[in-house]
Amino acid sequence: MSKEKKFHRILITGVAGELGGYLRGHLKDYADILRLSDVRPMEDRHASHEEIVVCDLADKKSVNKLVEGVDAIVHFGAIPSERSFEDILGPNICGTYHIYEAAREHGVKRVVFASTMHTVGFYRRGVKLETDCARKPDGYYALSKAYGEEMATFYWHRYGIETVSLRIGFCFPEPPEILALPTWCSYRDLGQITVKALTTIEVGHTIAFAVSDNPNKWWSNRLSGYLDFNPQDSSAPYTEKVLKACEGKPEMNAGPLHQGGLFSTLGPFHSKEEDSPKFKKQVAFSQLGKD
Repeated sequence: MSKEKKFHRILITGVAGELGGYLRGHLKDYADILRLSDVRPMEDRHASHEEIVVCDLADKKSVNKLVEGVDAIVHFGAIPSERSFEDILGPNICGTYHIYEAAREHGVKRVVFASTMHTVGFYRRGVKLETDCARKPDGYYALSKAYGEEMATFYWHRYGIETVSLRIGFCFPEPPEILALPTWCSYRDLGQITVKALTTIEVGHTIAFAVSDNPNKWWSNRLSGYLDFNPQDSSAPYTEKVLKACEGKPEMNAGPLHQGGLFSTLGPFHSKEEDSPKFKKQVAFSQLGKD
């Protein structure tokens, strides 16, 4: 695809995270200006084509101001791991609503929503899935992303705001565990599918799996083929390394029955437990499957 600029200003939320940070560099050729936002403070120094805005997605007025003057939104801002419902509610659920309401008010017609593989996390491993399969979320985090997909459907039918919801697999520089071998998405492939989601015309609300060209992958993008996403990477070269690294480490292959892996076994979490060793250990493990 030509790197001709397609937009004047793109908003990327969650840019202080690993994936948002990667997209910050990857999308610079597709807009005159990138507006970069996160709830966490970011560095003061930035490129001339960048605008830095600290914003709490749970604050509706702040999000409304954040979206003003934007042509498209790449919404990656969220708590990216399994937590208590109370923790998830503000940034993931209210925050997604605030993004869509601001898009409606300011006339933004394209959103790329960072959904997750965990919306189908309670399917058994090896089951082949199409993008129109019934959701089987594996936790509160997954529920928040399922809600976001339904929000996208509603705002398309009611207000004509188009969205591509990306069900992101294990997105790391390399697959970190056995579960990632069929579900891994390289950063390069995430960047490609995000560009396709931004620039493809007439997407309505499309769901697509962000997954590389892995052997024996479980997910099909047949129904979203018009995005013309052709992954360039594969987990195959990492298979031997992953299997060796996971020998004698059952926690690296937790949740053996389900595609969501460890996420399907976490919790329950309660806010008052957040300082407990158990909570911290489970959250640390949950990062293995983060978006």
